Amino acid sequence: MKHKSGSTKSNEDILIVDDTPDNLRLLSAMLTKKGYEVRKALNGRAAIASAQADTPDLILLDIKMPEMEGYEVCQHLKADPKTRDIPVIFISALDDVMDKVRAFASGGIDYVTKPFQEAEVLARIENQLKIQRLQKKLIQQNEELARSNRELEQFASVVSHDLQQPLQGITGFAKIMAIKYQNSLDETALDYLNRIFESGGRMQRLIQDLLTYAQVGTPNQTFELIDCNLILEQVRENLQTAIAEKYAKLDYDFLPKVIGNETQLIQLFQNLISNAIKFTNPEKSPEIKILAVPQNFKWCFEIHDNGIGIDTENLGRIFEAFHRVHSAKEFPGTGIGLATCKKIIENHQGEIWVKSELNVGTTFYFTLPIEKQG
Repeated sequence: MKHKSGSTKSNEDILIVDDTPDNLRLLSAMLTKKGYEVRKALNGRAAIASAQADTPDLILLDIKMPEMEGYEVCQHLKADPKTRDIPVIFISALDDVMDKVRAFASGGIDYVTKPFQEAEVLARIENQLKIQRLQKKLIQQNEELARSNRELEQFASVVSHDLQQPLQGITGFAKIMAIKYQNSLDETALDYLNRIFESGGRMQRLIQDLLTYAQVGTPNQTFELIDCNLILEQVRENLQTAIAEKYAKLDYDFLPKVIGNETQLIQLFQNLISNAIKFTNPEKSPEIKILAVPQNFKWCFEIHDNGIGIDTENLGRIFEAFHRVHSAKEFPGTGIGLATCKKIIENHQGEIWVKSELNVGTTFYFTLPIEKQG
C-alpha cells in the first residue's frame, strides 16, 4: 500500500525517547513520513510506562536525559519480560567507544551518533524491524510445526491402538484355522494361512514401532540418573535369542551414568545393537564394541560393528522414517528404528551421527547429558 507521498506504508510502532522537543519533532516527522506509527516520550519514566502499557516494535533512545539516563531506561526494559524483546537503538551525541560499549552492554542492539543522517537512521530502523519480523515469523513457524508434530503423534498413537485389536483377531483366526484344519486343507490353503499370519506379524511390528516413535517426546516423561550398565544388561536379556543365533559378541567397558528416560534409553541401545547384529555378513559373527568418552559436558557413546556397512549415498537419509537401505526380503524391519533413535536423542538434547565403510563396519555416535557432579 502506498501513501500519497510515495512511501511504503508500515504498521510498525516506534517509540522515540528524547528530552529535547526539537529532536522529537524531527525524528517524528521523518518516521511518520515513512509510514511508521510514532509515539514520543520526554523522559525515561514516561518511556518505560508507555512501553509497558503497549509494547512498541522498536525504541529510539537518547542517552543523556535528566533523572534517568538512557542506559538505565534500557536496563529497566530488558529486566521486564513484557518489554525485554523490544529492540532498542541508541541515538546520542556521545561518540566515545566506551559509551557505545556501555550502550550495547545495557541491552541496545544498535547505536547512531548525532548529528545523524536521515538515510542512516531509516536504514538501521528498517534493518532491525526486518530482523524482528523474521524472528516473529520463525517463532510462529516453530509453534505451528510443534503443534503439527503433536497432532501427528496423537494421530499415530490413536491409529496404532485402534489397529491392534482387529489385527490380532485376523492373525489369531488364521493361526487357529491352520492348526484346526491342517488335515482338511491342501498345501496351497495352508500356505495362504501362513502368509496371512506372517504378514500380520510384520504389521504388528510396524504398529508397535509406530507407537514407540509417537510416544517419544510426549509430556510427563521421567528423566533421572540412569546407569547405562544396567541398560545394557536389560538389552542383552531382550536380545538374547538374536545374540545366541548369530553368535554375537558384545564388548563394553564400564559405562557411565547419564540423565535420561530409562524406557527410551533401552529402546535406543536395543535398536542400534539389534541393527549391528542383523546387518552382518553371513560368513561373520557380529562383533560389537560399545564405549563412552566425556565430550563438552556430555557423554559421547560409540557403537562399533563389523557388519556390511552403509553406502555413502545412503548415510544422509538413514535417520528418516521408513527409509530403507536394504529390502525387507534381505533384512526384515519396518524402517522406523533409526528414526526413533534420532527422536530419542533429540528428546535428550543430544546429537546422533554415523560413519560407515562398506564390508568393514559401521559406527553410530550419540551424545547424552553427563551426570551432574555435586
